[in-house]
Amino acid sequence: MTTPPPLPQRLALTDGPFLVGDRVRGTTYVPPDSRKREAPEPFEGVVVQVGSGYPKVDADGDFLWSRLADHTERQSLVDETELVAREQES
Repeated sequence: MTTPPPLPQRLALTDGPFLVGDRVRGTTYVPPDSRKREAPEPFEGVVVQVGSGYPKVDADGDFLWSRLADHTERQSLVDETELVAREQES
């Protein structure tokens, strides 16, 4: 399985360390109430959303959504994610 290519055009700009279309790797975020049945796991994918998309949800930590090669998405905390590659801007 390969990671999907970065998006050809930026969808959003942020002041944060990641942009939509960046290739990242990190550890998935698992909410405390789900940790009995689900464990964090490493992933690599392409950023599809920066922030949760819900008001006040990012107060305890900044979230990031990434699409994996199998076309599923994973949520991670920005602090637990690193940049692998950024699309070159022309």
